Amino acid sequence: MTSRVFGFVRRWFALGVVLAVFGWAVITILAMRSDEAPSDTILLRVGHWQLEAGVRDGINALAADYQEVWHKQWEGGGKNADGQVWRELYPDKPKVKVVQDAIPETVYGQWVTTQLIGGTAPDMMEIGGVGGIPRTMEIQYWNRYFYSARPYINRPNPHNAGTELADVPFRLTFKDTMRGGYIEELQEYVAFPVSQFAVRIFYNRDLLKKLTGLDKAPTEYRAFLAACEKIQGRKNPQGKPYTPIAASAYHFQMWEGNMFNMVTYPALRKIDFNRDGFAGNDEVYTAFKIGRVSFDYPPYRAKFKMIREVSQYFQNGYTGLNRDDAVFLFAQQRAVFITTGTWDARGLQQQALGKFTVGVMDFPLPLPTDPEYGPYIEGPNYERPGSGAPFGITRFCMYPDVAADFMLFLCSQRGNEKLNQYFGWIPAIIHTREDPLLKGFEPHLVGVYEAINVNLGGETLIKWQQVLSKFQVDPNYTIDDLQRDFEPFYKDKGLKDFLEQQKDWRRGIQITEQGLAGMRARALVAGGDQAQADWIRYRATLMNRQVLMEIWHNMQMVMVEKGPILGDIGPYEYSPEVLDKIRERLRQGKDGH
Repeated sequence: MTSRVFGFVRRWFALGVVLAVFGWAVITILAMRSDEAPSDTILLRVGHWQLEAGVRDGINALAADYQEVWHKQWEGGGKNADGQVWRELYPDKPKVKVVQDAIPETVYGQWVTTQLIGGTAPDMMEIGGVGGIPRTMEIQYWNRYFYSARPYINRPNPHNAGTELADVPFRLTFKDTMRGGYIEELQEYVAFPVSQFAVRIFYNRDLLKKLTGLDKAPTEYRAFLAACEKIQGRKNPQGKPYTPIAASAYHFQMWEGNMFNMVTYPALRKIDFNRDGFAGNDEVYTAFKIGRVSFDYPPYRAKFKMIREVSQYFQNGYTGLNRDDAVFLFAQQRAVFITTGTWDARGLQQQALGKFTVGVMDFPLPLPTDPEYGPYIEGPNYERPGSGAPFGITRFCMYPDVAADFMLFLCSQRGNEKLNQYFGWIPAIIHTREDPLLKGFEPHLVGVYEAINVNLGGETLIKWQQVLSKFQVDPNYTIDDLQRDFEPFYKDKGLKDFLEQQKDWRRGIQITEQGLAGMRARALVAGGDQAQADWIRYRATLMNRQVLMEIWHNMQMVMVEKGPILGDIGPYEYSPEVLDKIRERLRQGKDGH
């Protein structure tokens, strides 16, 4: 008998331990969740990767404010966006509690993916910016797992009552008219952005003066490189050389987007096939595919030369470092410059307090007379005044209308101003005040765009990251080597990623059709001048989003499959035959004909 009992225990002991631990975990989690959200409380969870100073405090403060607002709405007969009374909808829920899931950005992409696919995502989630989620994947997530924000965009925000924005449509209360919440590929509003951002170079004014004798950092490219050369030649009291620029793989993206890519702007005249003023990644691929441009194109080669010239002043091994490593180097006064955005402004100020003075400068640009870069520099990086930190409401949310009301509260005039005071960021809503520290971050409203976005997602993105990383770390790996390793792969394997992107665009057509149907219905029932205005809006939207977009995408497919349609004539260029006709007409005009 004893041996049989012992055998039974030995056989099932491991399974029993696992079941016991699992049961204990379930009971513990249920108990914690019960404490978080009693039966009379609506629990809203919000997931984000913003671990900067003040962010979690700000969300907690606004969550506490919203608890009071919700209770007043519930008691006072407040209604949701569909006109339903909150108290009738949730008669036993007079309270709301908001809980944060703040996840480090290094694992945020994996966390988002597992939460969404596993059906365990929080009620509200931030997507966009970092986290290792390719743009193509972001679009699929927004389309599949999030509610649309369209029901709210043209209605006044109820939380703006009593302010100058009380009767303004929600979309128009944003500084960028809510462009940051709109997904072009889906042609849909899906997110509620809460802040605006800009990227600049921060520097240690005291250390710069000590090492170079300069009171202010130079904003001309050659002078900036000369200052970095001086800094690199100096040593600290421990005998170690100073680092001119604190950087990491995270910070390299900001140098690339705000400085290195600006020399590629002339390519726009060759590859902007739809003439919208931007070089989309689909247009860049088409241009490479038909041979319109390559990495031999002088502005493209200039970009990689600039990368080499500037990155030699980054600390050794920067590609393997993370964001905090660079910040730590700067805070210890072992580096003079660091580039980052408004999201880090307050944190850097706090770390420098009582130690050194932080200065803010723009990215240095070559002069028009620069022999190497002058022909390609036509202005600074244009900074579209868009809003960021976009939060969406997931389809796993049990109370999507309450979650939307909370987001409307965060995006109200008073709420957004208070939220960003905690963050130390720029508010996304008009007629709000911002931190005086951010006065040097006004966006460039006149400038140029990059014209070298080769990121199509999928295998193309992985290959590009591999060759670019090798170019960054191996001084013997030239632009010719990069071209040899990437360009054939890009043209061949990139076709699959390109076609997947075209499918994403087609998935958005249904949403546009729904919008057009609504616009047509309004025009049919309107009268007088309003009817005329509604029909003009309907026809313009139909032409731009349906007819012309369809023509453009089909032309693009023809070029990818069969080659250039008009030979080597760019979108802003004329053929020799057309130029001859223009000259002839001018000559006839001078002759009086």
